[in-house]
Amino acid sequence: MIAELLSIVTPIFIAVAAGFAWAKLDRPYDADLVTSLVYYVGTPCLVFSILANVELDPGAVGIMAGASIAALFTTGAVGYIVLKVFKQPIRAFLPSMIFSNSGNMGLPLCLLAFGENGLAFGITYFTVSSVFNHTVGSGIAAGVTTVRHVLRVPMIYAAALAFVCLWTGIRPPEWINNTTDLLGGMSIPLLLITLGISLARLNVGGLKRAVLLSLLRFALGFAVGLGISEVLGLDGIARGVLILQSSLPVAVFNFLFAKRFDASPDEVAGLVVVSTTMAFVLLPALMWFVLRQSAL
Repeated sequence: MIAELLSIVTPIFIAVAAGFAWAKLDRPYDADLVTSLVYYVGTPCLVFSILANVELDPGAVGIMAGASIAALFTTGAVGYIVLKVFKQPIRAFLPSMIFSNSGNMGLPLCLLAFGENGLAFGITYFTVSSVFNHTVGSGIAAGVTTVRHVLRVPMIYAAALAFVCLWTGIRPPEWINNTTDLLGGMSIPLLLITLGISLARLNVGGLKRAVLLSLLRFALGFAVGLGISEVLGLDGIARGVLILQSSLPVAVFNFLFAKRFDASPDEVAGLVVVSTTMAFVLLPALMWFVLRQSAL
């Protein structure tokens, strides 16, 4: 089991550390360009490539999408209550309680731990989370959201096309598969390297509060992932992926929205850095748990 855990966790550490070191060495890296390429090209291609060709029951993918929505809304409801009770700013911290780093960190872990089927389930969670993060999450930070924000999320269209192929059994032409597989292949390594670079460049604020809220994010995400899995009767890889994706640290996009809408960006940056640092410590135990859960 130890060797299996190391084979899953070590590549994540190395890729993130490479990005962190690159930034600390002050090497050129256009994070905005890379993020745009991954967001508008790489990730939609990865979503389509995996979901349109995966050997999974379409119903199982639909259940995972429903479980993902349930997990996000439950985390949001409980997070809202806790933040209100302790009089913490909702605009600044609620998105960080809801949206985990299911892309940069989650997708590589799902792939390494559970293979192509795990990646398909992980992408399902990530797609649902990304749609809500770029609409509801940004709306919370800004104080308002619109339908226009929903229509600007490129993964919606990639996922919709993929689900049509999955449900109808239509296999895309080989040239489309090869193209989306090639372009989608850049996403995971670039996501990890960019995560490391982002961590190195963030201006951290409110360290004590960041530690407490990071602990809340892990506890809340883990409890909700496990609880939703029990309620919906998820088992196998789907159970492991839902718990894993729900339990990961704060997504970097929460900082970007906080910065854009002036919702305590330095403190949200501190939350991203502290929760990600904690995750590297907690990750072996979390992976051990989800691997055992997936065997149930």
